[in-house]
Amino acid sequence: MSSGDKTIPGDKHVRTAKPSPTSGDLDAQALFFHRYPHPGKLEIQPTKPLGNQRDLALAYSPGVAAPCLAIRDDPRTAADYTARANLVAVVSNGSAVLGLGNIGPLASKPVMEGKAVLFKKFAGIDVFDIEIDAPEIERMVDVVSALEPTFGGINLEDIKAPECFEVERRLRETMNIPVFHDDQHGTAIIVAAAVLNGLELAGKKIEDAKIVTSGAGAAALACLNLLVNLGVKRENIWVHDLEGLVYEGREVLMDPWKSVYEQKSDKRTLADSIGGADVFLGLSAAGVLKPELLVQMAERPLIMALANPTPEIMPELARAARPDAMICTGRSDFPNQVNNVLCFPYIFRGALDCGASTINEEMKMAAVRAIAGLAREEPSDVAARAYSGETPIFGPDYLIPSPFDQRLILRIAPAVARAAAESGVATRPIADFDAYLDQLNRFVFRSGFIMKPIFTEAKDAPKNRVIFAEGEDERVLRAAQVLLEEGTARPILIGRPQIIENRLKRYGLRIRPETDFEVINPESDSRFRDYVDDYFALVGRLGVIPEAARTIVRTNQTVIGALSVKRGEADALICGVEGRYNKHLRDVSQIIGKRDGVLDFSALSLLILQRGAIFLTDTFVTFNPSSEEIAQKTVMAAQAIRRFGITPRAALVSHSNFGSRESESASKMRRALEILREIAPDLEVDGEMHGDSAISEVLRRRVMPDSTLTGEANLLVFPNLDAANITLGVVKSMMDGLHVGPMLLGSAQPAHILSPSVTSRGVVNMAALAVVEATHPV
Repeated sequence: MSSGDKTIPGDKHVRTAKPSPTSGDLDAQALFFHRYPHPGKLEIQPTKPLGNQRDLALAYSPGVAAPCLAIRDDPRTAADYTARANLVAVVSNGSAVLGLGNIGPLASKPVMEGKAVLFKKFAGIDVFDIEIDAPEIERMVDVVSALEPTFGGINLEDIKAPECFEVERRLRETMNIPVFHDDQHGTAIIVAAAVLNGLELAGKKIEDAKIVTSGAGAAALACLNLLVNLGVKRENIWVHDLEGLVYEGREVLMDPWKSVYEQKSDKRTLADSIGGADVFLGLSAAGVLKPELLVQMAERPLIMALANPTPEIMPELARAARPDAMICTGRSDFPNQVNNVLCFPYIFRGALDCGASTINEEMKMAAVRAIAGLAREEPSDVAARAYSGETPIFGPDYLIPSPFDQRLILRIAPAVARAAAESGVATRPIADFDAYLDQLNRFVFRSGFIMKPIFTEAKDAPKNRVIFAEGEDERVLRAAQVLLEEGTARPILIGRPQIIENRLKRYGLRIRPETDFEVINPESDSRFRDYVDDYFALVGRLGVIPEAARTIVRTNQTVIGALSVKRGEADALICGVEGRYNKHLRDVSQIIGKRDGVLDFSALSLLILQRGAIFLTDTFVTFNPSSEEIAQKTVMAAQAIRRFGITPRAALVSHSNFGSRESESASKMRRALEILREIAPDLEVDGEMHGDSAISEVLRRRVMPDSTLTGEANLLVFPNLDAANITLGVVKSMMDGLHVGPMLLGSAQPAHILSPSVTSRGVVNMAALAVVEATHPV
């Protein structure tokens, strides 16, 4: 082995690690992606600790006997004691994989692993991908039906037609869990949502629509079946395949599922039958739809060219031939992407959560209407980031939502669960849909649970005027709409009114300046002279001359925001979305100032991780705080944590573990503990200690059995800014943590300086917290 080669750890074969490809060769990059650092895209993680003999006794023998016997006595309790209620099997025999054809079950495994990742990413559903050597219908039905005790649902994938129809039919008849062939029904649901919205925009009724299809495979026929259930008349559907029109009396390439759409006609080709069509549905091959055929279609036609990777007609060709057309493809580089990930994770989420025994037509139609309805709402900031250029608004280029719109789960899963209950197939109907929505919101934003007390209190707060220094920023504008819709705050935006107006339209937001919220124009405001006088009165003896004061007020929007709070024209300030933290802090310090008795400001950061929430202080302000400052920062952090309904448990972390090292830093933390026990005797706190001792009670008890800290610390207090800020960045990145904050503690009036990486949801979170602080100051 050469000196530049490395063996991959844990690999039973001797292979060499090569540098990541940089040539733009997608195949090479994909192979590298799938191979390193570990082969494949999945791994299994335990959800229970196995740290000692007792854990092992509970997880396996003898403790495991108790849930086994409980399930034997009542099979429904499997949802309580096992992962079954959140576990789906993605099953394929590899007979129709993507555009690759019949490549066999083993070669299909990367696709099935990919499907598993989508389930987990978009809906939090665990998946085992199962590739089976079962080309025959009987064998596949036997194998899959035998899996029922293991799974809460079955997702059939990449099985060729017409066998897939029979396999799914038999499994649905014999199994009491949802069986869903996504290639059929997932595509059908998205297509149906696009058709509903396309026809609405065109001013057409579904029962009058003429639909012409190219392709008669599983997906195409499932689309047509669902459209018929939604109101399309069978006689208005014209189906074509390799042999041309599906007509009465045809014998070649016919089957019972296709024959449902036979036409009594002497027409034989797509060119013969496309005249007057309102919808073209293509699930066939590249280039099938010629531009000259489009001129025969009805006004404002909907063209769904879904062949991948090259559609039946390229959008630019279709647009040139019919400028009035609405166009959908299966590609992510064009608007209106028909992508199954828009629905299948959320349909299963709703079905699993209510214990559905099947996924029936009512549930599928509920999903269709939920998706169609979401496209008519203002797009979220996440959806907007999925597009380049201007944010899409409901119209010809935005008939269906982006697959990355996080509201999909909030609309589809409850609609599916409700339809399951109403149609009688839910074995565990959702009793409280408000609580269920809260649960889904917690999954979507991860901050939902911990922020709930803050939002509940903010909605009833009388002091709710929050001024935003960077009022023209897209994240602030999106946050403003959310705050207004939820009744959380009354936004005041600093910015140029025309710029704000234009950007609201570009981003598809319906709120308007001076109608829904107040705007302070830094270029022209009647209060400008008063702002300058007030500012100079505060900083005139800090080296700022009158002319400089005028320039600063005119150009520094954080100064304007802080003055508004100081003057009582706003209740709280949010800034820092743009610019450097220390510059914003300087302005807040000079104008709003510190509370009486506060030695220095402090920044508290909340990280929401898979294992729970943890607070870190001071992450942005004081470089090397004294023992007195550390003690006071800890007390202020504890007060802030209690606002979340959480009891603070503080650990003073250090390189020293309960006196194991003598250094200035360690001594400082020990002195801070002494002060804390004097000024905050009710606070659960201990230190100085290692970081792992703070998180693990087991480790802590080994070195300090009489520690006054119990359980896991949820507040880590650091000896200096380096340690705090570095820990925040590393843990956030490595653990995929959601950062709430930083929360500025110690100011005389509520003010928070955010970071440029903040999302619009992060802005909403901090605005709600500021409202609560304004109403109930410490």
